[in-house]
Amino acid sequence: MSVLVVIPARYASTRFPGKPLVGLKGASGIRKTLIQRSWEAAMAATGIDRVVVATDDERISNEAKGFGAQVVMTSEVCANGTERCADALRNLGQRFDIIVNLQGDAPLTPAWFVEDLVAALRERPDVGVATPVLRCDVEALASFQEDRRNGRVGGTTAVFDRQHRAMYFSKEVIPHVAQLPAEGETVPVFHHVGVYAYRPDALDQYLKWPAGRLETQEGLEQLRFMENGVPVLCVEVEGRGRAFWELNNPEDVARIEARLAEMGVE
Repeated sequence: MSVLVVIPARYASTRFPGKPLVGLKGASGIRKTLIQRSWEAAMAATGIDRVVVATDDERISNEAKGFGAQVVMTSEVCANGTERCADALRNLGQRFDIIVNLQGDAPLTPAWFVEDLVAALRERPDVGVATPVLRCDVEALASFQEDRRNGRVGGTTAVFDRQHRAMYFSKEVIPHVAQLPAEGETVPVFHHVGVYAYRPDALDQYLKWPAGRLETQEGLEQLRFMENGVPVLCVEVEGRGRAFWELNNPEDVARIEARLAEMGVE
């Protein structure tokens, strides 16, 4: 099966305008933009046929072309990354069996997250949409709860049934945890990783539906599938000792730079 990775990126982020162009310092002190580090994360995955940056902004386009990425210009009216992926696929005019949406604010995404997600769709022809989930450790859960106490949107959490079909995604911490588990205890919260894999038909359907009530309230694009009765498969992935965090707020820059230093990423 042919696989396309699309990195949707927009300049006009509500919480962090110009986010794709923010510089992130690596272990050696070299600064690279967020969009470049996200592209490098995508390029590290195996079994991928093509990687493109999808944007409607010339500043992002010029930056991406400058470090060697392929760019697809998309409509300014794309409301979220899934719509931008669908528009990019249409503009490319090329058929792919699986389209991966690796959002442009996730430079710490390990290659195996993408690889495991693609493998899940290859093994499950009945699944149209899949996304990774990562069990939180105590430190990650504490960070989520601290963000919410301070009115910041941290990561997204997910709950799913025994068949790993998503029941809900939220920017709140779900399920409720009254107190932090002790070190070594299992944490019952899963961090939703901002990567999706779709079949082309699922993307076509998505564009035909208006934004749903829950999608609008939470600001989570994947809820549109669920509100229209399309199951989303949650693929549990392993951290393998790697910390994962997305760049949602200006405060996350320091967190991600610390992780890059820990990992020895230039």
